[in-house]
Amino acid sequence: MISPNERKKIGFPLLSQNAEMKKYVEVYSLFAESGYSKELCQAYSDAFLDNVKKPSPFDIVQISALYDRIHDHKTAYFYLEKLVNKRLSGDERFFFCTQVLNTLSKIGNWREAENFRTNNISFLQKYSEKATQNMQARLYMALALTDCAAKNYQQGLKLLKFGYKPQGAKDMTLLEIFITAVYIFAKANDIEGLEGALHNADCCLALFKDFDFPWQSHYYRERIENAANGIL
Repeated sequence: MISPNERKKIGFPLLSQNAEMKKYVEVYSLFAESGYSKELCQAYSDAFLDNVKKPSPFDIVQISALYDRIHDHKTAYFYLEKLVNKRLSGDERFFFCTQVLNTLSKIGNWREAENFRTNNISFLQKYSEKATQNMQARLYMALALTDCAAKNYQQGLKLLKFGYKPQGAKDMTLLEIFITAVYIFAKANDIEGLEGALHNADCCLALFKDFDFPWQSHYYRERIENAANGIL
């Protein structure tokens, strides 16, 4: 979940008297205290979707991502379907497309995921050329999961080797790449590859001497263990 300051950077007002931002700060404090949970998803939905005439595409994608984090992929896709016929561009379209690929792949709808990739790959590749390294990583992980869902495991693993440059000891994106690799090796039932991927993920996690929130150490340890059991 992005911070209130990050929300400001993408165009939402950050004023103390702004009712919407106050609600966002309240929901974010729940995230900071307890992490990803059904309660967080419900609080976010209550504040920014259920009682809003025209929810922003950003909020729809973020609620989908929050449900994805608690492994409720069907609800995650339920929200994404609200944007299927919307004309999106720029960051909104990029994050929507990558979230759709992530979600369809985890549900197991590999054919639908491949069709969606085919229809949007030109935009995604062109847009990612000028995007941040973290956004490029998001794209390649989504594409790798799409291949994984179609049982093209080796192709998926190759996509993770797209040339990401580590950004210091506390690199959450690098950790996510390693966790994705663990998941793909687990799905492929490649025991030797899984052992190496687990070692990489464990070593990366060990570099984190502190976290932004107290719950994150346990969360990422559990996330690695889940990935090794084919759950992402």
